[in-house]
Amino acid sequence: MIILLTTLLMSCENGVENSEMDFLVNKAPDIHPIEFMQGLVPRNKLIHKGMFSPSLEEYYYTVSDINFEHFDVYEIHKAMGKWSKPRKAFFNSAYNEHGMSFSPDGNSLYFSSTRPVNIEGIAPTWHIWKSEKSNGKWDEPEFVDIPNLRNKLVSHPSATDSGTIYFHASNLDYSEMDIYYSKQVNGKFDNAEKPKILESHKVGKATPYISPKEDYLIFASIGDHLDLLISFSDGNGGWKNTRKLSDKINHLSQGNPYVTPNNKFLFFTTGTHSVNDWSVKWVNIEAEFVNFHTKP
Repeated sequence: MIILLTTLLMSCENGVENSEMDFLVNKAPDIHPIEFMQGLVPRNKLIHKGMFSPSLEEYYYTVSDINFEHFDVYEIHKAMGKWSKPRKAFFNSAYNEHGMSFSPDGNSLYFSSTRPVNIEGIAPTWHIWKSEKSNGKWDEPEFVDIPNLRNKLVSHPSATDSGTIYFHASNLDYSEMDIYYSKQVNGKFDNAEKPKILESHKVGKATPYISPKEDYLIFASIGDHLDLLISFSDGNGGWKNTRKLSDKINHLSQGNPYVTPNNKFLFFTTGTHSVNDWSVKWVNIEAEFVNFHTKP
C-alpha cells in the first residue's frame, strides 16, 4: 500500500513537472484559470486566440488593434529550451487573419482570412483557408470552398481526425451566427450542416473547438456576453449534456476555446470593453469532463 501511494504521488508530481516543461512555464494551472504568456501582447493591442501545434513545439496567437480593424497572427517556437521571439506566422498577409487551427496530425493548418478569393460569386468577407505541410515546409494557403456558404461569413475552423471541420458562419453583417460542420470527401468539402446541439438552444454560437475524435464540442454562446459551453456526442450524430463550463471559467466574456492534445488544459480568451482585461487564460479542464459525464 505504501509503495502504491508513493508511486501515485510521484506520478502526480511528474505530471505537473512535465506540464511545466512542455509549456516552458514556471507554473501550470489547476481548476482556477491563469494568464498564459500575457507579455506576448504588444502595447495597445488585444489578444484574441492562443493555441499550440499538436507537437507543443509552436504557439500561435492572434492580436488586433483596439478598434478590431486589423488582425495578425504571430508565432513563437521552442529553441534550446526557451521560447523564440515573436514573428508573424507564415500565412499572415496584408489582410486579416484569425481563427487558426491545426489538424490533429499537424500536417494541415486551417485559418480564417479576409484575403480575396478571386472567384466570381463568392462574397468578399471572412473565409476559411488551408495550408498543407509537404517535406517539412508549408505550402501556399488555398481557399476552402464550402458550396452552400459562399455568400456567408465563415470563420474559426477546427478539424477532426476524419478531416471534418467545424466552424461558425453568419450573414455578412454578423447576424444569425451559428456553428456548422463540413465533411471532407476526396479532398473537397461538402455542403455544411448544423450539428444538432439541443434544438431549444436558440442563441447564437461561435468559435467552436471540436475534439479530434468528435466526442465533445466546446463553443461560445452569444448573449449579453459570451459564455463557454460544452456538449458531448451521443454516438449517433447528435449531442447531449450541453452545459456552461464552471463559473471559474465563465467569469467575464469568453471565446476562442482550444484544448491541448492530452485533453488536460483548456485555453480561451477572456475580456471586456477595457483593453487591460483581454488575455488568453488556461485552466486544467479534466474535472469538467468528469463532472459532465456523471451528470444526467
